[in-house]
Amino acid sequence: MTEAFSVIQLSTVISQVTAPAFLLSAVASTVSVLITRLNRVADRYHSISGSPENNSGTTNLNIELPDLTLRAHFMYRAIFWAVGSGICTCMLVIIMFTSALLKFQHEIGAAVLFIIAMGLFTTALIYLAREVRLSHKGSFSHRLIGDGFAHRPYLPLKKKTSP
Repeated sequence: MTEAFSVIQLSTVISQVTAPAFLLSAVASTVSVLITRLNRVADRYHSISGSPENNSGTTNLNIELPDLTLRAHFMYRAIFWAVGSGICTCMLVIIMFTSALLKFQHEIGAAVLFIIAMGLFTTALIYLAREVRLSHKGSFSHRLIGDGFAHRPYLPLKKKTSP
């Protein structure tokens, strides 16, 4: 009887772990994207700061360095919060299985940990959004079009002439 109860409880926990598993997958993918973006920012920073044109002071490349520094800061913060979300999610899975093994109620603790993990992940996404907005500020399309979203200019359709 006890064995049947533990198998049922274990299968329930396994079915409840699917949402945290999806969250953990999303966190891992997001961390990969964040690290790639951070590497691109660092490469751009090093290419500008080490270029001979920048050292002579004849170009406007120095203008981009503070934005790159801020973008790197946003990426560091986003990685920090995303990793925190991943750790919290792993702790959630560990606690769920441990409580099933020890036959403790885990629903309230699991809900709290899941809310914390989602809050941390949301914070990471907010920092990613801030970095994307800042990267758009320095993009080529922004310099051509101006503030706001890049829209194609309105081109009127040619009027058909009736015969």
